[in-house]
Parts: sequence; C-alpha cells; structure tokens
Amino acid sequence: MSFGAVAADVAVWVVGLAASVGGGAWLVPWVLRHAEREPQAAAEAVAVLRGGTWIGLLERLCVTGSLLAGYPEGVAVVVAVKGLGRFSELREHPVASERFVVGTLASLAWSAALGIVGHVLLVAL
Repeated sequence: MSFGAVAADVAVWVVGLAASVGGGAWLVPWVLRHAEREPQAAAEAVAVLRGGTWIGLLERLCVTGSLLAGYPEGVAVVVAVKGLGRFSELREHPVASERFVVGTLASLAWSAALGIVGHVLLVAL
C-alpha cells in the first residue's frame, strides 16, 4: 500500500469522524428544537437526560467508526448500551422518552450515513 493510499484512508477516517461528531452536535439539537411542542416538557426532559450531549458525541463517534471499520454489528452494541443505560430514567420519566427517541434516531441516522459513505470511499480507494 502506497503512502498516498494510506494518506487517503486516514483522511477519510479523520474527516468522517469529525463530520459525524461535529455535524451531529449541530444537527441533533436542531432536530430536537423542531420536534418539541411543549417548552416545559422539554426543560424537564433535558434535566432528566443529563449528560446527553456527551453521550451523543460518543455514540456518533462509535457508530461512524464501526461502520468505517466494516463492523456494522458495532451499531447494535452502541444502541443496546445506550438503551440499557437510560432505561430506568426513561421508565421513571415518560416525558423524556420522546426526546430520547428523537435525539437518538437523528444521531444514528447522521452517523450511520457518514459511516456508510466513508466505508464506500474506503473500499473504492
């Protein structure tokens, strides 16, 4: 493998992961703002789902990374860990469950799309 090919692979990884984490940090809050109907419920959901921003950043990093690596099963692991980690909070505070689902789906869709595009580029290089 030539230096140029390695550099191209590294560039796809760096750009893909950065776009996933950075772009998702903008996209997910935008989707949540447009999906919420009641500001008071949104404030309660945010309080219940503390740490959600960091969890989302790590989720996008792991999903995009696993797809770039050609390991789509990693997405299931991320979803399982996230769901199990939030289960008790969501059961006790149903108002937070809608925000959790919408945010998770937006985050997963964004990171999976970038991971798939990046993987296609890696295979083509």
